[in-house]
Amino acid sequence: MEQLIALEKRVCANNYDPLPVVLRSGAGAWLTDIHGKRYLDLMSAYSATSFGHGHPRLLAALTEQAQRLAMTSRAYYTDRLGPFLSRLCEMTRMDRALPMNTGAEAVETALKAARKWAYEVKGVAPDRAQIVVCAGNFAGRTTTIVGFSSEAQYRAGFGPFAPGFVTVPFGDAAALEAAITPDTAAFLVEPIQGEGGIVVPPDGYLAQCRAICTRHDVLLICDEVQTGLGRTGRLLACDHDGIRPDGLVLGKALGGGLLPVSAFLARDDVMAVFRPGDHGSTFGGNPLACAVGLAALDLLEEERLAQRAQALGALLMAELRALRHPAIREIRGRGLLIGMELDPAQVSARVFCERLMHRGILSKDTHGTVVRLAPPLIISEQEIGIAVVAIAAILQDIGIAA
Repeated sequence: MEQLIALEKRVCANNYDPLPVVLRSGAGAWLTDIHGKRYLDLMSAYSATSFGHGHPRLLAALTEQAQRLAMTSRAYYTDRLGPFLSRLCEMTRMDRALPMNTGAEAVETALKAARKWAYEVKGVAPDRAQIVVCAGNFAGRTTTIVGFSSEAQYRAGFGPFAPGFVTVPFGDAAALEAAITPDTAAFLVEPIQGEGGIVVPPDGYLAQCRAICTRHDVLLICDEVQTGLGRTGRLLACDHDGIRPDGLVLGKALGGGLLPVSAFLARDDVMAVFRPGDHGSTFGGNPLACAVGLAALDLLEEERLAQRAQALGALLMAELRALRHPAIREIRGRGLLIGMELDPAQVSARVFCERLMHRGILSKDTHGTVVRLAPPLIISEQEIGIAVVAIAAILQDIGIAA
């Protein structure tokens, strides 16, 4: 193990700080290291493996399509893109979709669409369009996106940054309305901030934002790369507020944990601003991605995974809250997207995750204070119990038992 870790450190850029485990295989909610030790996955690759590892139906879709046709680029039509996007639009109640690969690419697509819509449809003067974002946001790692991050490390050394972004506090609808001007094109928001620490806004926040954006002719764009496709107990996290955004960003789980698949979806007049040559992606919408994405959507509905996330998420949060340990500041989340905020004076979230690893549970901290608990949506009630027992044992191990 040490040799493989040393090799990766020697040849790979030092842009991650992984836990000291070397994984080799995965099945369902479990991962196995090179020594054969099994670990329960409570991370799901930030929701990318929502269907678990190596789901047979997704693997079958991948291999069958790979044997027929994997890649052509969008220079031609294929028999896979239309059915995939049609299903995606039908499920999300959006008019059109533009396929990409990563979540960051899909967010960049949304930004381009919003700006061009502002100029061509809303009538904003050239190069004056503004997009409102929230403090604590995380939408990716491109230079445009880190430019509107409020996290100092994400920005340090990567400027100069693109203008045109205005930041407001997350969860404060009044601040959004106060920030809107005639030049405002869109409001880009995560229904729940994942990287920010699993931060859940006040009830009704998105509904208020929807009303404000409608009143001011501003596009409401929901970034659901992490929260979408069943993770929070509904198909989309914005469904909890009963609203329909003007634009929607999906990714991660859309690729079934097998390959990167993302999409920007929007109403007709927003998507109509794109013309041939305006935007593209060599791999976006390739037949292999479409086949896997379509199978993932079918699986999500047929196995009722959103409903499963709602029920098991409520169980997990209830059991964590029942621990009533002084090191736990707060348990928050929706569905199977849960954050356990720890008191850093008693234990860091990084150390907690390392101790979880030694007990056969894999997760990762955010900002050193919050442990993410976001297992595959196919996790069982028994496996939830295994995780809670391990967490309770670690609280005892750190010598601060309740």
